[in-house]
Amino acid sequence: MARKKTTRSRIEPSFEGGRPKGGSRTLADERVAGRTSPKSGSGTSPARRRKKPQSRARKPSSRTSRGRITGALRSMIYWCCVLGIWGGIAIAGVVIFYGARMPSAATWSIPDRPPNVKIVSVNGETMANRGATGGEALLLGDMSPYIPEAVIAIEDRRFYSHFGVDPIGLARAMVANVMAGRMVQGGSTLTQQLAKNLFLSPERTIERKVQEVLLSLWLEHRFSKDQILEMYLNRVFFGSGAYGVEAASRRYFRKPASDVSLAEAALLAGLLKAPSRLSPARNPKAAEARGQLVLAAMRDQGVVTESEIATALTSPQVRAKSYWTGSENYVADLVMQRLPDLVGKISEDLIVETTIDFQLQREAEKALRATLEANGARHNVSQGALVSLDGTGAVRSLIGGREYATSQFDRASDALRQPGSAFKPIVYAAALEQGRTPLSVRNDAPVKIGKWTPENYDNKYRGEVTLSDALTHSLNTVAAQLVMEVGPRTVVQTARRLGIEAPMKANASIALGTSEVTLLELTGAYAAFMNGGYKATPHVIRRVTSHDGKVLYENAYDNPPRVIDPAVAAMMNQMLARVVQEGTGHKAQLGGWPAAGKTGTTQSYRDALFVGYTANLATGVWFGNDDGKPMKNVTGGGLPAETWKQFMQAAHSGLPPVNLPLGGPRPPVVIDGTEALDHDPVAGLVRDLSPVPVSRNATGATSNGFPAPPADVGSAPSRPNGARQTTLLDILMGN
Repeated sequence: MARKKTTRSRIEPSFEGGRPKGGSRTLADERVAGRTSPKSGSGTSPARRRKKPQSRARKPSSRTSRGRITGALRSMIYWCCVLGIWGGIAIAGVVIFYGARMPSAATWSIPDRPPNVKIVSVNGETMANRGATGGEALLLGDMSPYIPEAVIAIEDRRFYSHFGVDPIGLARAMVANVMAGRMVQGGSTLTQQLAKNLFLSPERTIERKVQEVLLSLWLEHRFSKDQILEMYLNRVFFGSGAYGVEAASRRYFRKPASDVSLAEAALLAGLLKAPSRLSPARNPKAAEARGQLVLAAMRDQGVVTESEIATALTSPQVRAKSYWTGSENYVADLVMQRLPDLVGKISEDLIVETTIDFQLQREAEKALRATLEANGARHNVSQGALVSLDGTGAVRSLIGGREYATSQFDRASDALRQPGSAFKPIVYAAALEQGRTPLSVRNDAPVKIGKWTPENYDNKYRGEVTLSDALTHSLNTVAAQLVMEVGPRTVVQTARRLGIEAPMKANASIALGTSEVTLLELTGAYAAFMNGGYKATPHVIRRVTSHDGKVLYENAYDNPPRVIDPAVAAMMNQMLARVVQEGTGHKAQLGGWPAAGKTGTTQSYRDALFVGYTANLATGVWFGNDDGKPMKNVTGGGLPAETWKQFMQAAHSGLPPVNLPLGGPRPPVVIDGTEALDHDPVAGLVRDLSPVPVSRNATGATSNGFPAPPADVGSAPSRPNGARQTTLLDILMGN
């Protein structure tokens, strides 16, 4: 049976009246390839027909999403490259712009380090450094090896591998800072820090940073790594005025940089982050904490072991004082005050060899401080000074005050104070030069010179006394008489010859030390008695050399001029020795060592001095207050003499005693076949003197032209038959 042929009619889309009746098929539904389903119930169901197009649309959508992500990544990479190129061009432009403003690289050079003056003792011990840096420059090999290791570990661990700028270190620092939310690391290398310190200002600008990078590249090209590290360590600031490791080591540890331990090196390296804030003088706990971080960094770098760190952590903590301390700084200041007059402008590193014995300096400081600590509050005395010279005038020790850290004023060389009776030996020396002797007699009685009436300390009068007795007991009336006999101008001239250069008034009161002098000059004048009559010019600088050993100055005090006759010096030694043996200076007795000296006390106890000497040293000690306030009953024979004794005993410990110059062996004086004057300690000196008689003429003036006292000098005690006691020396000397 033949199948009925189906006819296929095409339904055209209609745009009028919506979809055709009988279904909701779309144009795509009608164009199924291969067959046509006129009935809704035959073939694929409507739901299935709807599902297939949806299933087919899902695959192209997934591929499109992946394509979009890939395209976005490609675009991002592309634009990053574009921006990187343009950013590089911009950076290059900035570098070229600011680099063009710099001088030509051919003219670049390392600026000279500020000159340093190294001041050493007579034995070569470093006492101080003076200059802008506070310490001398050292070779890398002369430093403790811990110092460069510690600095590299904490500041620039890739120092020996980068080319001046460390991109890896910079990136690491940026990440650390972002993670911490604050600045915790810096990206500058040691080379960049050196470039900044050498050439640039501290301001933070783009121009300065560009210049820093360019200069770092130049430094790396010009110098080796070790040379860069050496320059850095010699110039970097370590706080408290110390530039360079040598200055910092002496500032904080009182030792050279070559002797710095591991713990100390870690502390120094830790200061570089914030030198002022972390200084041990200001914040020792913060400095110690930072030092421990440096030790940990060194361990991480493999530079030190755990056992070495454990040992370092057990070392005592650093307790640096707030300022340079130690009396040697008074000496250093005196050196710097006098140095330009000897070598001119200081333009290079210098080494100044001084005359200071560092051991004596410590003993002097110890003695002075002990006296002030024990008696300062009780006697209302706040300051003191001590200076000690040898026979050539070389300063062996000098203490300018109680504590350098609290007051840098040098009371030994700069302070002008009244010496009181300590000036009398100069008056007596002037009198002896004109023919008087220690046994010459004067009347201790009330004296009136114009409107001035000097009185003795105890307000007592002893009648006729020898000059030796008068000096032993420090009688003011006799000293006043001698000044008027020889003339105040003669006394001033004698003081000038002995080395006192301070302004002095040529009046009668000079006998009692009313003209102000420095302790250094006064002690130098006494040294002329000690050495037999030669000028002892006080000096502290022995030699000045450059860093390469060239001698720039050497003192010329080996052949001093003679300023007083040796016989006069010997008589002064005899009289001043009595002052110590039985007079006002008896508290200064040294036992086995012969000593001589004189006390001095000014009005209202404002100044108290003792200046004395052995055949080895002449030493002066002063106590008082800077504001001139009176002390409580402090005399020259009290605290100053006791302090003098304490220092001189330490200075002469272990040395064999030596006699003072007394003019040689005493020859006997024979009169009519009989040896006379066995009791006279200076009889053997008579032959050495050139007598200059002093007689009173009718006008009341002395034969040398100076005025005699315009008033009577007391009443001499009556003697049998009206005779006056006269010694043989008076007869021989014309008195």
